[in-house]
Amino acid sequence: MTVQEGTLLWTPPAERVEASTLRRYMRWLKETRGIEFDDYFALWRWSVEDLEAFWASVWEFFAIRAHRPYRSVLSSRAMPGTRWFEGAELNYAEHAFRHAREEAPAVLAKTEGLPLETLSWEELKWAVARARAGLERLGVRRGDRVAAVAPNGPEALIAFLAAASLGAVWSSSSPDFGAEGILDRFGQIEPKVLLFVPAYRYGGRVHDRRNILRALRERLPSLAATILLPVRLGQDDDRFPPEAVRAEIEATGGSGTVIGWEAFLALGGDDPPLRFDPVPFDHPLWILFSSGTTGLPKPIVQSHGGILLEHLKALALQLDVQAGDRLFWYTTTGWMMWNFLISGLLVGAAVLLYDGSPAFPDLGALWRFAEETRMTVFGTSAPYLMALQKSGFVPRERFDLSALKTIGSTGAPLPPEGFAWVYAAVKDDVWLASVSGGTDVCTAFLGGVPLLPVHAGELQGPALGAAVAAFDEAGRSVVAEVGELVLTAPMPSMPVFFWNDPDGTRYRESYFDVYPGVWRHGDWVKITERGSAVITGRSDATINRQGVRMGTSDFYRVVEALPEVVDSLVIDLSRPDGKPELVLFVVPAEGAAVDPSLEEKIRQEIRRRLSPRHVPDRIVAAPGVPRTLNGKKMEVPVKKLFLGVPPERAVNPGSMQNPEILSFYIETAAAWRRKKLD
Repeated sequence: MTVQEGTLLWTPPAERVEASTLRRYMRWLKETRGIEFDDYFALWRWSVEDLEAFWASVWEFFAIRAHRPYRSVLSSRAMPGTRWFEGAELNYAEHAFRHAREEAPAVLAKTEGLPLETLSWEELKWAVARARAGLERLGVRRGDRVAAVAPNGPEALIAFLAAASLGAVWSSSSPDFGAEGILDRFGQIEPKVLLFVPAYRYGGRVHDRRNILRALRERLPSLAATILLPVRLGQDDDRFPPEAVRAEIEATGGSGTVIGWEAFLALGGDDPPLRFDPVPFDHPLWILFSSGTTGLPKPIVQSHGGILLEHLKALALQLDVQAGDRLFWYTTTGWMMWNFLISGLLVGAAVLLYDGSPAFPDLGALWRFAEETRMTVFGTSAPYLMALQKSGFVPRERFDLSALKTIGSTGAPLPPEGFAWVYAAVKDDVWLASVSGGTDVCTAFLGGVPLLPVHAGELQGPALGAAVAAFDEAGRSVVAEVGELVLTAPMPSMPVFFWNDPDGTRYRESYFDVYPGVWRHGDWVKITERGSAVITGRSDATINRQGVRMGTSDFYRVVEALPEVVDSLVIDLSRPDGKPELVLFVVPAEGAAVDPSLEEKIRQEIRRRLSPRHVPDRIVAAPGVPRTLNGKKMEVPVKKLFLGVPPERAVNPGSMQNPEILSFYIETAAAWRRKKLD
């Protein structure tokens, strides 16, 4: 199916619109506030023009349980420095259990190759109570950091809720991170307790991480205790017996004691009560980290209250996740989408956790999981959907997806072809919500609107309470042309601060150095005349040819549609004197070669589908494309290498998914600068 950007693909049925939480919220506003809106965009304009009234309505609509009421909604609209709901005291974890339904499932978890595990709400509550008591016995108090190098299984969720319940600060990392990548993060926040999995399964292989743990225990002197998480390899695989691993790790030295998961849960007794300590609205809930591709990752601190309100709004009003839904997003514990996913508990949804490769034992792994769990919301990344489209995979022919009502896509712009594939290959009556936001706010600025139709290649609209605009170079708002994605007003889930940034310098430089008082996010966006949006790539990696700017996603859409190309990366090295230097790296498919024939084919496609101005000056065969641990292409670090920035300053290998290919780019960049690359 061939579609153009903007092609109408789906319109929500009237009954689905009327049953949505967003429509219920709009009816509630009319009944309780006397405010009525003709359409979504009128509602959005009110939500950003009268921030105080909007966020107060979110507080009331979702019946936030506060131990102390707030004195004011907003200190001021000035950024940075806005203070939200001053005086209020609450607890995020308490709200996670407000919709508990005893024996109903709260968590469905699957490890690659192993049977499905289910935790009821009652079982989850009991486990969190025991974990909280265990943390208290280990000396964890309000404000202490609890860090985890954990698979996407029940234990990470249980430990997070336990930490949040007592006001400790959570941070997590995926077990596939290297020691340096983990230390770059946790070394900044000095955790008191570390949860760690000694081994995990991925892609049919077992990955032993004990050496990583030894390095962490040697170099994190703040640790009072290390909790060893269960290793899930199957009943017949006893390569990592818990007590033997614990004794081995303890014998190698390092900071603090070592305890197994079951022993940890037993520290506080068999049946401790589950308590929730009230904390101020802006008390730190967790610390997320930026990708750290060119330096130490930014330790982004978000608050109990800010995340609570934003995730209730984002999940219930924007994605229409409701009580009883089964919410899934393919993620690791090292990506903000894990934090977003587990907030499904706030609205009474069961959260679905998957740990393993999405392509093992075959491309049907996640769709098989969807069928098995009766998944209603399937969240994933745009690159994953495009890989399925390119492979010719058709889930609807192999799996029962009758329960599926929504597909979410994020992580990169989803091109029109990806939209078309979903409706052709997955389900023609599904709502495809392509969303875009960031770790910095742990939510989406643009994306799903359950009242609006879906157009190919477009995000349906701006999120409520997100004052999104596209700015030109002079700081003027533009429509129907590409500009910088900015926020002109604050949001509750914006960072309360960066850890170890006492005067806020690093925070201000990250978002407010281009447009004072306006949040610059770093993406190129086009706001269409009907209010939808198209993300075209990172603004610091944009291509500017003879005054015509183009996002990198446009290149990838064209180049990677060719069957001979697996992956690609483009950088603009054009000189100040005007000499063009547009370089395209191409990873050929198996059996293909980047020869003159393929190069000419690529140039013709770009000339035909993009513009003659954007035909690359050089096409280079590459062994792979460098990606962050969360799968994003590392365009800016590669560009810095070619501009002569020393490798140790240009790129952080610990932030990479595939550091083994870094040497190729370092060597190629050096040759390029010597003018010896032909």
